[in-house]
Amino acid sequence: MFPEDSEIVKERLIRMWIAEGFIQCEKQGKNPFEIGEFYFNELINRSMIQSIYNSLTGMIYSCRIHDMVLDLIRSFSCEENFVTILSDMDSTSPSSTIRRLSLQNGKKSHVMAQATRNLSQRARTVVIFPPAVAQVPAAGSCRFLRVLDLEHCNFSHTDSLKYLGNLYQLRYLRLYSMHISQLPEEIGNLQFLQTLDVRSNPISILPSSVVELRNLMCLDIDETTRVPNGIGNLTCLEQLSLLRIDGSTINIIEELCQLTELRRLWIKLDEWNDKLLGCLHKLQKIQELHIKVHRWPRNIGGLDAWVAPRHLRLLNTEDICWFSTLPTWVNPSFVPVLTWLQIAVRELHQVDLDILGRLPALRFLRLMVDNKNLGILQGLIVSPGSFPCLEFCYFLKFVWPVVFQKGAMPRLTSLSLWWLFYAREARGIGSSDGGLDLGLGNLPSLQDVKAMLRCEGASKEEAEQAKAALTHAAKMHPNHPRHHIDVY
Repeated sequence: MFPEDSEIVKERLIRMWIAEGFIQCEKQGKNPFEIGEFYFNELINRSMIQSIYNSLTGMIYSCRIHDMVLDLIRSFSCEENFVTILSDMDSTSPSSTIRRLSLQNGKKSHVMAQATRNLSQRARTVVIFPPAVAQVPAAGSCRFLRVLDLEHCNFSHTDSLKYLGNLYQLRYLRLYSMHISQLPEEIGNLQFLQTLDVRSNPISILPSSVVELRNLMCLDIDETTRVPNGIGNLTCLEQLSLLRIDGSTINIIEELCQLTELRRLWIKLDEWNDKLLGCLHKLQKIQELHIKVHRWPRNIGGLDAWVAPRHLRLLNTEDICWFSTLPTWVNPSFVPVLTWLQIAVRELHQVDLDILGRLPALRFLRLMVDNKNLGILQGLIVSPGSFPCLEFCYFLKFVWPVVFQKGAMPRLTSLSLWWLFYAREARGIGSSDGGLDLGLGNLPSLQDVKAMLRCEGASKEEAEQAKAALTHAAKMHPNHPRHHIDVY
């Protein structure tokens, strides 16, 4: 259904599969999206699709289809009348019964007219791409529609969405970046709706009827879009992002406690609220958790009592929600599938770094500490064998130096040492002769190095020596990584 050479986002594809009924939950304890991820990975393993990795996380984000495979798929699709494609480059003649329609161009033709006339009979899926926005059929005519995807189609000067409430069979509705400012109140009629994506639109508030969508599993909104009271009624929700909570909507935290099926929660608070901790205790299926706090001062210890679920994959608490110390649950036996960790820990010792280094699946680490302000001035060592899968590492406000021993971080490609404090008490750890060798040469996959050294507790000459040592190490590295080293 996607144009040739399209980058197809994995999550978008899986949600469409679910809406079409292609995914059946045969095993107890497995939800449809997890089964869809298994199918997606199978297609990669069988070379049917080509994986595309997120450059920041190192995880598969989307895919492409090779031209020859796409030709084969379209051939089978035409034989089975599976998908009708209308585009400038490649069109299939519409039959009298259209099950799935992909509109990819904007040229009017008798073929296009015939296709849109045939939609009302049996169409289950309609995907429209921006060049074909002028050919959008009246949504109210597609009574059996399950999937409607209009990403990037500009609807700012049309009222075509007013008929959405008539699509009673709709399971999937993607209105991403359509320049719309509101949804019709009748959207509450879509009692089978599972996915609603209205991101990148100037929508200030969702209709109050949204809370009647009891089968909704995925709700994606912008932080500028408010949700109405009653969000706790959506007890099937597995994904909610990005939810903004301010002083006027603080009661939503209590409603979140009812969403016990949540697997992904992205939330932004104007200021920290202790009620959130009690809410998180009840969300035991969380796999991805983002917590942002808009205003200073930073909160220290607010999450200390929280214990993450064992299946946690991603945790991002930014730099304002601080843990007092490294949580005891951050260890390889408790969170074995943790791949992304972005936290601030006020006090960090060598034993804590060693524990982090044993996390078997960790690919991204952004760690901020406050050791210098606590008077902990010794440097830290990244030991051999630690961080076996780490690809991206950000150490913030660490006391100089951090030494990387041979065998540590074998897959690390990007290293950032921001606001790294240079202390005289920590000199001489890197090499036997008291030099400033941090062991960058021991990181065999390194491609990018950034460092910002703050001249605190050191003379300007010593700071420049540290900068020179890092610059020299980067230049001497066999990979010749990109590097930017600065001192202030």
